[in-house]
Amino acid sequence: MEKIKKIGFRNRSLFFAKLSAIAYNNTDKINTEMQDSDFELLDAYDVGGSQAFSFVSDNDLVIACRGTEATCFSDLSADLRAWPKKTLYSGRVHSGFDWHVSKIWPEIVKDLKTAKEKNLDIWFTGHSLGAAMATILASKCRHDRTLPDPVQVYTYGSPRVGWRKYVNDLSVNHVRWVNNNDAVAYVPPALFGYKHHGNQYYMNAWGNVRNPSGWQKIKDKFRGIIMGWKNGSIDSFADHSISRYVENLERYVDNMETIQYPVISRKPT
Repeated sequence: MEKIKKIGFRNRSLFFAKLSAIAYNNTDKINTEMQDSDFELLDAYDVGGSQAFSFVSDNDLVIACRGTEATCFSDLSADLRAWPKKTLYSGRVHSGFDWHVSKIWPEIVKDLKTAKEKNLDIWFTGHSLGAAMATILASKCRHDRTLPDPVQVYTYGSPRVGWRKYVNDLSVNHVRWVNNNDAVAYVPPALFGYKHHGNQYYMNAWGNVRNPSGWQKIKDKFRGIIMGWKNGSIDSFADHSISRYVENLERYVDNMETIQYPVISRKPT
């Protein structure tokens, strides 16, 4: 059974996007979604509205964090609690996002220590609030010498999570996907001192993966707004949907002859 490391960048990006989408479901639905996968649900972390799931195979452990739910007050209040909080190890982090992480961290640590004993590769992923949580979890893991270093973090529609020192000192390989006008990817404002972490991978107004220049990106964003208006949708919100990320990444792997292990065959709802 192959490790996630060996499946290639495109397949990893799609795999983690699907796990981020699946993390919005309850455990029964998750087990159904995962039944054709080489991974199984190891644990569900749910403390005071802070939620994440761990998935395990013979070689890998993935922590997938659940994103913002509009009906959950604790999610919404965390998104709005944008004042910075000084960490014990480096710089300042968004206090609301860190508050969510602090609730589930003690339980996740137990599984991380077990994974270290079994020599499993560690990965973090998430969408929206879950993306911020995944980044902070990876940071806490990286700065704890008793825990294994994460291999990579994959996030989708992530907000900014910390100030410059926090971001600069987070020496974790982070693949940060942004879909065109996804509004959440631009908050909290940089004016407040917040910076993004990781390498940005951009999807244009048509959902194609591109690396446009600054001016081309501005034009593409206006193009996305116009396309959304014609479709009767608000582009900045529609682009934030995890389903949109999954659809775009499915096209991204279409030109490959096969999609290798691990595969989640069903489209998340």
